[in-house]
Amino acid sequence: MTRVELAVAASTLWVVIAAVLVMFMQAGFAFLEAGLTRMKNVGHIAAKNVLTFAIASIVFYLVGFGIAFGDGGNGLWGGSGFAPSVEQLLAVGAAPFSWFGSVPGAAAYLFQAVFCGVSLAIVWGAMAERTKLWVYFAFSVVFVLVYSVAAHWIWGANGWLASLGMQDFAGSTVVHYQGALAGLAGALLLGPRIGKFGADGRANAIPGHNMAFVALGVIILWFGWFGFNPGSTLGVDFPEVGFFAYVALNTNIAAAAGVLGAVATSWLVIKKPDLSMMLNGAVGALVAITAACAFVAPWAALVIGLGAGVVVVYGVLLVERLGIDDPIGALAAHGLAGIWGTLALGFLTAPALAEKIGVGAAGLFYGGGLRQLGVQAVGLAAVGTFTFTASFGVLWTFKRLWGIRVDADVETAGLDVSEHGMWGYPEFYIPVPGGYGTDAHSHLLPHGHAHPRSVPVPGAEAA
Repeated sequence: MTRVELAVAASTLWVVIAAVLVMFMQAGFAFLEAGLTRMKNVGHIAAKNVLTFAIASIVFYLVGFGIAFGDGGNGLWGGSGFAPSVEQLLAVGAAPFSWFGSVPGAAAYLFQAVFCGVSLAIVWGAMAERTKLWVYFAFSVVFVLVYSVAAHWIWGANGWLASLGMQDFAGSTVVHYQGALAGLAGALLLGPRIGKFGADGRANAIPGHNMAFVALGVIILWFGWFGFNPGSTLGVDFPEVGFFAYVALNTNIAAAAGVLGAVATSWLVIKKPDLSMMLNGAVGALVAITAACAFVAPWAALVIGLGAGVVVVYGVLLVERLGIDDPIGALAAHGLAGIWGTLALGFLTAPALAEKIGVGAAGLFYGGGLRQLGVQAVGLAAVGTFTFTASFGVLWTFKRLWGIRVDADVETAGLDVSEHGMWGYPEFYIPVPGGYGTDAHSHLLPHGHAHPRSVPVPGAEAA
C-alpha cells in the first residue's frame, strides 16, 4: 500500500466513523424532542425521527448529493452525480465528485447525508405535536432539495457564496439555520398548540413530560457533535495531520461555555437556573461553534459559547412573546444561535487559521476589517430568504390543498394513537395485561386501596 493509499484509507475510516456519530444524533433529537413534549405524542416523535432520516437518506442519494456537490452546474447548483453509480462512489477525487480528494464518493455521500438528516430533524421540532403524518413524507422530500441547493452555495466547489469566501466550516448556516427557518415557516402556518396561549395572548406553560430524556438527548447530541465538527475536516490530514483534534477541542469548550452562559442568564432573567434553558444552552453553543470551530482560537470558542447561552435564553422568551409556539426551542437554539455563530466569524476569525483552511479572511478583531462580516451577513440573508420563502410557499400550498394540522380532537387525544394506532406509554391510557392497575401489581398497593388504573389519571382525558 502506497503512502497515498494509506492516507485515503485512514481518512475514509475517520469520515465513516464521524458519519456514524452524526447519525447517532438522531437518537439525541428523539430523546430531546420526546422529553420536551407530552407523553401522548412520544411514539409519534420517535417515529418521525426514524421516518424522516430514511427519506432524507434516499432522496439525498438520488438527487441531493449531486445538487450539493456534483461537478459541473454553476454557482447555484451542481450538475452531475445524481443516483451515482458504483464506479462514481468508489472513485477518489474524480468526476462527478472531484471536490472530495481524500475519501471516495461513498464516504462523502454518507457523511453529507447524515448532515442533511440532522437539518431535517430540526424542522420538525418547531412543528411538534400538531402536524399530520403525511406532511413528514412530502415536505421531507422538498426540504432535502432546498437544503442541497444552499449547501452547494456555501460548500460546493463553485458555489457563489463559497467564491465570496463565506466561512461555515460544519454548518451553522447550512444545517442549523436552514432547519430552523423551515421550522419557523411550519410553526407560523400551523399556529400554536391548543391551550398554549390564553384569550389574553399570554403564554401558558406546557412542560415536557420527561426532563431526564431531555438531558440524555443533549448528552447524545454533544457526543455526536464530535463527529459533526471534527469530521468536517473530511480527512485525518486536512489542513494538517491531526487538525480535527483542535476542532474537537473548540467544540467542547464552546458547549461547556454555553451551559454556563444559559444558566447565568436564566438565573438573572427568570430567577431560576431553568434546566431546559441550561440544556438548550449547550445545544445552542454547539450550533454556534459549528461554523467557527476551525477558524477561531479557544478563547474565541469560549466567547461564542457563552454568547450562544445568552442568545438561547432570550431567544426562547422572544419567540414565545411573539406568539409563536416552538415546543422544542429550535428557533432559538438552532436559528438565532446559528446566526450568532455565523456572524461571530466576522469578528473572531484568526488570520492564520483562515489561511490554513483556505476560506475567507481574518475577522475584525484581528485587523481584517468588515469584509468577512459582510460576507457572512450576505450569506445569512441569501440562505434565509431562499429557505424560508421556499419552505413557506410549499407548506402554504399543502395547507390550502389538504391541510397540514391534525384536527382538534386528534390533537387532544394525542398523535400516538390517532396517527399510529398505539400509545408510547400504553399503561397510562389503556389496560395492559400484567401492567399497572392489574392484579399482577396488587401486592404493591396498600390494603383496601384502588388499583391505579381504576383512578382517573390527571389530564389523561385531555392530555
